[in-house]
Amino acid sequence: MAPTTGDSSGPVTPDPDERAPHVTDKRRIDPRTFELRESDAAVLADAEAAAAGAEEEIVLEGLVATQKLAAERLEDLQRAQADLYNLDQRYSAYVKRTKAELAAAHDRGVATLAEALIGVLDDIELARRHGELVGPFASIAEKLEGTLERFGIERYGAVGETFDPAVHDALMHAHSAEVSEPTVQMVLQPGYRTADRILRAARVAVVDPDGPGGPAGEA
Repeated sequence: MAPTTGDSSGPVTPDPDERAPHVTDKRRIDPRTFELRESDAAVLADAEAAAAGAEEEIVLEGLVATQKLAAERLEDLQRAQADLYNLDQRYSAYVKRTKAELAAAHDRGVATLAEALIGVLDDIELARRHGELVGPFASIAEKLEGTLERFGIERYGAVGETFDPAVHDALMHAHSAEVSEPTVQMVLQPGYRTADRILRAARVAVVDPDGPGGPAGEA
């Protein structure tokens, strides 16, 4: 039975405390539009923005770390390349130096051998001048001289060439009106040399041109 106020026979006055129930709709999705309510959408947007900012910060931090690591690796690579270049240069210098030393040792060996054989070569040349270089001895002499030529040993010195004190050793000296400069008149012993070394200077007789007042002028 509904409560009444005053006499039971008078009009019924509703109790002000007995109002219609108030319902608060806490649903985030509007049932009519099926969209987020405005307040919830703002909250979600803020959350998404915060998440995006945090993600961007993480990406930037990762990018910075990656760039730093790449720079370190590049520096390591450049150092390794520099070390390799220095090693290659040292190896090339070592190879060149070794080749030069081997070539010099070879030349010294050839020169030493040739110097030891100069006496034999003089005997061969003397026999040739006297017509005694015949038979098996001539064949052996030719093979010996040919072998020395293959190793770069050269015999030099010829009548009529200009006298050069760097390669000639004058054992005899005279004057002549028939020459205009110091000239080799006779080769007493041939010289021997390599491409860059005189093993023995050619021993020669030299004639100088007569000057004014010399023997030819007095005649």
